[in-house]
Amino acid sequence: MYQPLEKENLCTKYIRIAVVVAAYWVISILTVFVNKALLSGLKLDAPLFVTWFQVLTSSTICFTMSMLSKRYPRAVSFPEGNPFDRETFRKVLPLSILFTAMIATNNLCLKYVSVAFYYVGRSLTTVFNVLLTYALLGQKTSSKACLCCVMIVAGFWIGVDQESLTESFSLIGTVFGVLGSLSLSLYSIHTKRTLQHVNQEVWLLSYYNNVYSAVLFIPLMLINGEVQKVANYEHLFEGWFWGVMTIGGVCGFAIGFVTTLQIKVTSPLTHNISGTAKACAQTVIATSWYQETKSFLWWTSNVVVLLGSALYTRVKQLEMDQTHREQMNSQKV
Repeated sequence: MYQPLEKENLCTKYIRIAVVVAAYWVISILTVFVNKALLSGLKLDAPLFVTWFQVLTSSTICFTMSMLSKRYPRAVSFPEGNPFDRETFRKVLPLSILFTAMIATNNLCLKYVSVAFYYVGRSLTTVFNVLLTYALLGQKTSSKACLCCVMIVAGFWIGVDQESLTESFSLIGTVFGVLGSLSLSLYSIHTKRTLQHVNQEVWLLSYYNNVYSAVLFIPLMLINGEVQKVANYEHLFEGWFWGVMTIGGVCGFAIGFVTTLQIKVTSPLTHNISGTAKACAQTVIATSWYQETKSFLWWTSNVVVLLGSALYTRVKQLEMDQTHREQMNSQKV
């Protein structure tokens, strides 16, 4: 009697997961293309200003949701918190500095490299995770996982070598890609420590990071001379300019939302697998969209990086399962 209902619920669950994963793919790929257009297609050499406007947009959306949740708690849900609290500021600011470095280097990488090469250019995050986890936390990584990292480095090396033969190659963009991978690894490690100060509320931490980052970007823009460039921009007071800038800001907020949602309805492991597969699709779409012709070795580098990342995820999954079984057996004893 209850079997049809159980099947219906299971079917509904799978449909919901499929919709969320599809939304993550669409929004993530769209965000990369939109950011590339903003950073390279506006004839405005102010990448930090573009990034600042995106975090400002995210801050505004989070603030609005926070206010609405207090006024309409049944309709809108958002964790309660104040980014201007002194103790909160002191505990979260170090992470926000890493957050600022991460999104700045990521956008600077995207500004100078092609969308097709963007994934390979930022593929060393896993490698830095292993190195920094050992250096900062003293946690060792298995030999199998290390071999996967060697595979990723090899793919990155081949990719850079092949990209250097094309007109789209940018050494400074590649350097920013490596720095982006490093800052993302540092951010991931310190996020675990900082979440305890915000009651494990990911959205609240995102809110704080965006607010503090919006302030941190101001001196960076001044140092980089971008304020004058923006002031002299010929399309500064045209509606379409602020329209596309707002779209970029909304995309930046949306990718954070769907990433969190995908992890919630699936798992961190499934999210990593989905992200790896999405990167493959993104590379294929980019080469087709920009009508780029790539060599066999260039494509090989992408396959090696993707395969190394996927194998690393699988190895870590098996290790976690084994650790869990050993803990369960020890508890039984």
